[in-house]
This record gives sequence, C-alpha cells and structure tokens, in this order.
Amino acid sequence: MSISWEHLADCLRQELAAYGGLLHLFEQQQHCLLNRDAQEVMSLGAAIEAEAQQVAVSRAQREQAVADFAAQLRQPRTSTLRALLPLVAAEARPLLQALIDEVNMLLHRVRRVSRHNHTLLTRAVEVHQEVLQQLRPTAFLKTYSPAGTVSVTGSPATRLCTAS
Repeated sequence: MSISWEHLADCLRQELAAYGGLLHLFEQQQHCLLNRDAQEVMSLGAAIEAEAQQVAVSRAQREQAVADFAAQLRQPRTSTLRALLPLVAAEARPLLQALIDEVNMLLHRVRRVSRHNHTLLTRAVEVHQEVLQQLRPTAFLKTYSPAGTVSVTGSPATRLCTAS
C-alpha cells in the first residue's frame, strides 16, 4: 500500500482531535472537581476512559501509517515521522512539522491537566477520609507497611451506618 504525506497529515489531524477531546473532558472534570459536583465527576470518568481509548486507537493508526511510510521509503519501520521529514516533499514539510508540534503540545497539556486532576481527586478522598475518621474514629484501622506508608481501612467489626 502506498502511503502519502496527505494520509500522514490526516492521521495526525485525527490524533489531534482525539487529544483535544480528551483535554476538553479533563478540563470539564477539573471544573466539576472545583465545584464539588461529585456526580458529574463520576460521569466524566467514563467519558474520559472512552476518549483515552480513542486516543490510543488514533495514535496506533498514526504509528502504523508512519511505519508503512518509512518502509515505503526504504527506511527502518521504527523511524519517527520527524526523522522522515527530510524525505517528504518540501511543500508538505511545514504542515507535517506543525501537526507534529501541535500533537506534542497537546499531549503535554493533557498529561499536565491529568496529573492536576489526579492530585485534586486524591486530596478530596484524603479530606473525606479525615472527616469520617473524626466522626467515627473507631470505625477505621491504620496499618503501616514495611516501607512506612500508612493505609487506612474501615474496621470490619464496626459499621459506619446502620439501617433500622
């Protein structure tokens, strides 16, 4: 199969769209976290997982197209698109370079926002556990690992709530 630079550009555009969608969902999640909208945070979690799968599919398609393009140019299939740019038509290089740069920029933004959301979620869980421990201190067991980390679990002998 003959792979053209136009096909590579289309693959990069699809990957960009997927990363853009994922970034949008992470930003929505962050907004909901800051507004304490737990229900929406939960529903966004499923949407984020689905979009992350789409990112993986788009990335795999682009990687396959680049490998096929490299083989077509008699280059190692493991070559990066950036390394193949000198072998692409001169008029296509700026477009492909801009798309590569944009994908990398979005990837870094997605990672940064994802880490920030993870920190927010972790802290929210910690605060929630602290409040529950203050309300019912006997309902939790603290255990220490050999590495010195603390794990807090609900005591099996004590119920947090009872229904009558």
